[in-house]
Amino acid sequence: MNLNSTVCLLGEQRSARPSRSTSKRITKVSNQTSWANAFYQWNQRKWNGEHQRLPTTDSPCISACTTATNLSSLGDFQSNSTINCQRKMSTLEENLRMTIPEIEPLQQKKGEESGAQEEEQPFSVWQLKKQLLAAVAVSWVSMIIGYSSAYTSPAQLSLEQEFRIGGNEMSWISSLMPLGALVGGLCGGTAIEYLGRKWTILLTNTLFLTAWTVNYFAQNYTYLYASRVISGASVGIASLTLPVYLAETIQPEVRGTLGLLPTAFGNIGILVCFLFGTMYQWKILALIGAILSIPFFMLIWFIPETPRYLIAKGKEEQSRESLQWLRGSKTDIDKEFHELQKSQKESDEKNESVMVLFSRNNLKLLAIVLGLMFFQQMSGINAVIFYTTRIFKESGTSLDESICTTIVGVVNFISTFIAAVLIDKLGRKVLLYVSSVSMIISLGVLGAYFFLQNNQIVDVKPFGLLPLISSVIYVLGFSLGFGPVPWLMMGEILPAKIRGPAASLSTAFNWTCTFVVTKTFLLIIEAIGIHYTFWMFGAVMIIALIFTILFVPETRGQSLADIERQLAGVKVRRTSSVANLKPMPSTF
Repeated sequence: MNLNSTVCLLGEQRSARPSRSTSKRITKVSNQTSWANAFYQWNQRKWNGEHQRLPTTDSPCISACTTATNLSSLGDFQSNSTINCQRKMSTLEENLRMTIPEIEPLQQKKGEESGAQEEEQPFSVWQLKKQLLAAVAVSWVSMIIGYSSAYTSPAQLSLEQEFRIGGNEMSWISSLMPLGALVGGLCGGTAIEYLGRKWTILLTNTLFLTAWTVNYFAQNYTYLYASRVISGASVGIASLTLPVYLAETIQPEVRGTLGLLPTAFGNIGILVCFLFGTMYQWKILALIGAILSIPFFMLIWFIPETPRYLIAKGKEEQSRESLQWLRGSKTDIDKEFHELQKSQKESDEKNESVMVLFSRNNLKLLAIVLGLMFFQQMSGINAVIFYTTRIFKESGTSLDESICTTIVGVVNFISTFIAAVLIDKLGRKVLLYVSSVSMIISLGVLGAYFFLQNNQIVDVKPFGLLPLISSVIYVLGFSLGFGPVPWLMMGEILPAKIRGPAASLSTAFNWTCTFVVTKTFLLIIEAIGIHYTFWMFGAVMIIALIFTILFVPETRGQSLADIERQLAGVKVRRTSSVANLKPMPSTF
């Protein structure tokens, strides 16, 4: 048998094994390109007898039959077995060449998906430092809101002694702040659209400084009225501006956590006021309020205007710079900025007037926000905060009322940080469920305690700590859900086109409810008793729980554009926005 026949017979025997292996691997759609190269290198070594291969073309692979042909050129003729061998190996080569174009895209796609998974790593707080700085800066104003809200509780006794005012004047001092907030809320929507979010927050801080200065130099209760109205107007404007600013600057993964910073700082303000209230009287407390207003005048220069507001005003370059600052200098923002442009373009093309606020879908969203605001205030929280000291005094608790008030302030402060940790993990609705149930139970217990005490059915002295425990659970439940979530969702679910006027209306409605509850709380107690008052608030929270289950949407982890499309009835594919932090490779 000549050399050609020997080589081709060996080729027939050896080629069968790789052919079956190749067919099996192709059906599994695995990494065939690297296998094919290894297969041909093996063939080249075996068929050529480790000889130097002759020059070939730029074909991606070469079959063993080509080597056999080169060897056959040493003789003067080719046998039939050689020809058959060439045909079989040519068929094998052709099959592999047809397979490689189908395998390569799959291999490339698989590699890109693997790369995407490698890049999609959890981001650190350090990567969010600019957003954290912006959130802390604007939340500082919220601390002054909390301080202003709690002021009348520790200052009440010293104010009554200093100015010799009665219960009616004191009730006006407490309730004029929410009344001023009503006016501020109506004006706030116009302010954030014309002045911008950033400069509107600066305006509110200036009003706070003015209000506390007037309070400090007060000569009679008329000065106090003026101070509370100015302070209330600032509270109303800030209440709608802060959620809008944070919603438009923070990315979805941490919008819940950082979006709760205003509530956390507000509770810090309440706690600070209660703590200083145990040591100082009304005048020094007013001075502390003025001092708290000063740091923001320095922080304002470190934070940008929101990208969405800038692009709405046609300042695309400034909008891009603002977004780049917020996301970090090394972050690829092209995708997010393109989505921002697209969203604004869609809004501009609609060319809708403010009357679009009263369209069917927008009215539904506005009703959800107004419902959350209503239940937030009708839970009685501001009445409890404003009159905490008096409630504990009348309950006959075994602890001093000022100590109980401070404990409630501490719990109110800590609970917000618990909510900040949970809100992006459990979602908005779950926290609202927990909030409403805990408030229903605590209000029911408080009502039962005062009912037994006032009717002298049972001696409640052995249960002297029960009002404190119930109040702690009540405040804890409120701070977990119905305290921060309505403000957070106001900035999330209201469409961008109506966000300004709708937020203004929502804030005004919220403070209207606050004014009604604060002004009538003592009157309701005198009319029906404190126990029925607490039970009334508990019944409201039962309705709030049902409302949450039926109507409130979940917005956890979604961008504002996706939320807007989803609530408008457009199906949205939920994707992670970690791409905002790192560039993601394109896939087929």
